[in-house]
Amino acid sequence: MNSNPSRPNTLQLILGTGAFALCFAIFGSVSAMMPVLKKTFHLAPVQASIAMAIPVLLGSLGRIPLGLLTDRLGGRKVFTWTMIASVVAAVLMGKVESYPQLLLFGFFTGIALASFSVGVAFVSGWYPPEKQGFALGVYGAGNVGQSLAAFGAPLLFVNLGFRNTFWTFAGLLAIWTVIFFSFAKDAPRTAPPKSLAQMTRPLREGMSWVLSFFYFLTFGGFVAMSIYLPMFLTELFKLTPQDAGFRTAGFVLLATALRPVGGWLSDKVGGLTILLWIFPFVTVMALLLTFQTMVPFTLGALGMAAAIGLGNGAVFKLVPQYFPQSIGAVTGLVGAMGGLGGFFPPLALGLIRQQTGSFVWGFVLLGCFALICLLVAKLTAQGRFQKKIATVA
Repeated sequence: MNSNPSRPNTLQLILGTGAFALCFAIFGSVSAMMPVLKKTFHLAPVQASIAMAIPVLLGSLGRIPLGLLTDRLGGRKVFTWTMIASVVAAVLMGKVESYPQLLLFGFFTGIALASFSVGVAFVSGWYPPEKQGFALGVYGAGNVGQSLAAFGAPLLFVNLGFRNTFWTFAGLLAIWTVIFFSFAKDAPRTAPPKSLAQMTRPLREGMSWVLSFFYFLTFGGFVAMSIYLPMFLTELFKLTPQDAGFRTAGFVLLATALRPVGGWLSDKVGGLTILLWIFPFVTVMALLLTFQTMVPFTLGALGMAAAIGLGNGAVFKLVPQYFPQSIGAVTGLVGAMGGLGGFFPPLALGLIRQQTGSFVWGFVLLGCFALICLLVAKLTAQGRFQKKIATVA
């Protein structure tokens, strides 16, 4: 999908960002309501963890086919159907009456998280390369939908009950679906649609996997920390769930707010330059998290939020830079790896906590992984992974 340099379209950016934010809210409503679901169905901790993890898997892996479909059919059509599917999933969640239904209906809410790759291709088509970083950063700020769910779901439950909580989110997205379908337009194409073989070819290139590796840390770190931070704060520092939730929301908002800043800075100095600064900083912040006292831990968490927020914006400046004709396909792969980056660390942290009685080694591993990302980024800056890209970019 080619960009249209002469007509950056703010309306399309707003439509895409709103769609992603409300989709993310539906995805986030499952974990936000998990304390209620756990009590209602008398779930063991492992059962609750599985119920939260299943939507992440679909939300991660589903980004690849949705990205490919967007390159083929256009973002307006694919995003509309994705939102309709997300509305149906939220309606079904309001009808959950057993644990098997929770797993099945919760699985389908993952389609809402997978919507991310649709919007990246849809939005980027309206912006020239020098403005795509900021535009995609703004779009990615739709992550704030998770905060909407975290704050809104418990409040709605108290006032409206279990069923109407999910149905309220479904209604909001249904309204936005109508608005999106009425006003959204795909950016003009200057080339005919590609075959499936042509669309998937970039996924075999080294640089697509390098970007996936970076996003595994930045977005995966965002998801993992936002899921696990309440547990850190309640177990390590004995905070109340309400206080822990408030601080977690602050982490989410800071990371989300800095994502467009990362994109804007990447427009100015280059996404790779930003990442070369971000990765060593993440290592330092991870080491601060190993302290079992509130001040260094808080500094580490807030510094981590800022770093990975900037890093998320930088990575998605690089996707259209290296793959201007295959944005949807590569976004699907990179987004999938980022989602998986949020799936595996919580499982690893739980295992480390169980075996050692502490989270410390989990934070140490995070710091080491950031250093590996730094090494890969330095090799990328030297052109090690870019030779093949020139033939498809």
